Amino acid sequence: MRTLYSIASFSLLVVFNASAAASTIKSAPLVSIPSHDNFFSSIAEHCGKAYEGKVVFDNDPSPAFDTKLVMHVRKCSEKELQIPFHVGDNASRTWIITKTGSGMSLKHDHRLANGDDDPSTMYGGHTVDAGFDQAQSFPADQYSKELFTASGIPQSNGNTWQMFIYDEKFTYRLIRQGREFRVDFDLTKAIAPPKAPWGYAD
Repeated sequence: MRTLYSIASFSLLVVFNASAAASTIKSAPLVSIPSHDNFFSSIAEHCGKAYEGKVVFDNDPSPAFDTKLVMHVRKCSEKELQIPFHVGDNASRTWIITKTGSGMSLKHDHRLANGDDDPSTMYGGHTVDAGFDQAQSFPADQYSKELFTASGIPQSNGNTWQMFIYDEKFTYRLIRQGREFRVDFDLTKAIAPPKAPWGYAD
């Protein structure tokens, strides 16, 4: 009986110590730098709001953008911002900005109208320097380069996406050799938020 009691006591002690140890385990910190934090926070301040924009430069114009353009800072957490970009009735695009611990990434989540992934989705880039509180650049990452090459558009391997955030204006810009596209959004006039983008739920 004493042996069984000792074994039971030892088992309870092991379980107690394991539980105590588990309660003191901390997640690794998500490290970041001030310019990235300030840029991220400036966008997050607009969480829940939507704004209308317009194309201010496009050296290869597309009629697809001759319509109402809306950005919606739809969902925000400490490490991720989800910003759908509505082009008229097309709700296929969502910009996803993520703190990675090595900077920030920008991804383009493209969906089909039924919510399925577009064949060309999650392309984007990652910061390679501190940038500025108001401006960050995201040169194409390796996944994106391989996707572009496989899709027959290797010229896009040189893409750099830029975002600018000021008190009155947010800018999304794409540049590469021979190509520039820029949309400015008026942050002084919030509009009614649109419905959830394709593949997401309200």
